[in-house]
Amino acid sequence: MSVPMRKLREITFQMLYSYDIAKAPDEEMLQLLTSELKVTKKTVKEIQEKVHLIWSRLPDIDALIAKISKSYEFERIQSVERNILRLSTFELLYDPSVPPKVSIAEAKRLAQKFTTKEAAAFINAILDEVHRSSIGEKADHDKIREVSCDLLKIEEISILASTDPANN
Repeated sequence: MSVPMRKLREITFQMLYSYDIAKAPDEEMLQLLTSELKVTKKTVKEIQEKVHLIWSRLPDIDALIAKISKSYEFERIQSVERNILRLSTFELLYDPSVPPKVSIAEAKRLAQKFTTKEAAAFINAILDEVHRSSIGEKADHDKIREVSCDLLKIEEISILASTDPANN
């Protein structure tokens, strides 16, 4: 049975995220994903290959994301958002089999599923700029600045809420 592309992309994202948090050995990931997500070993091995390809390009991918995200420092980007950006940036730059609109739309879908609407807008703006720059188009720095400000506001609200004694 063939696994839908959406599910493959989601598993790829989850594996990227797990590598970013704590690099589990490939064999452990193979066992975990086959049992928890009900996919074949062959499918997991194919995903691992893609994750290794992404990981090999990480310095270039992260540098590009950091360059574009001037209003919101790369180090502040949460791990979930960072790995969605990494996956889609890889697809935009190094995987011609994935149409740019599909990659960006799927990144937005993943962000809406695993993060906030503000993070999804931030991811969409960053990836739009990655795509524009890859085809030589002019950047929309105002859009990135705007969504970065929205993300900062949500972050500040979250910090205030967590330090409010009434919430503890």
